[in-house]
Amino acid sequence: MAFAGAAVPVHQDPRLRECNYGELNGCPVSVLVADRSRHIDTPFPGGQSYRQVIAATADFLHDLASGWNGRRVLIIAHSANKWALDCLLDGASIDELVDAPFGWQEGWHYTLRP
Repeated sequence: MAFAGAAVPVHQDPRLRECNYGELNGCPVSVLVADRSRHIDTPFPGGQSYRQVIAATADFLHDLASGWNGRRVLIIAHSANKWALDCLLDGASIDELVDAPFGWQEGWHYTLRP
């Protein structure tokens, strides 16, 4: 939708989908907030863990580096993927991120280093 009719290449990648909260998919965020820290390593029932999101994002970044090295790209994803980028590229701790308030802004800039 964002680039309809533009000459910008768009690639959809399932590794950037929101965390699969399994049985909790679609529930209010207030329900998830209370449960996040218990699912850093243990998957949500019928879903995935935040470490699995980090692993999928790391795999995505590996492919991104090999195909787009040195170029600027726009990634549109969800909060769990943003946390994964913070962990992988800025050295943040997922244990701290899941319990911290989410500081929304119009965008974040990361540098993928070889």
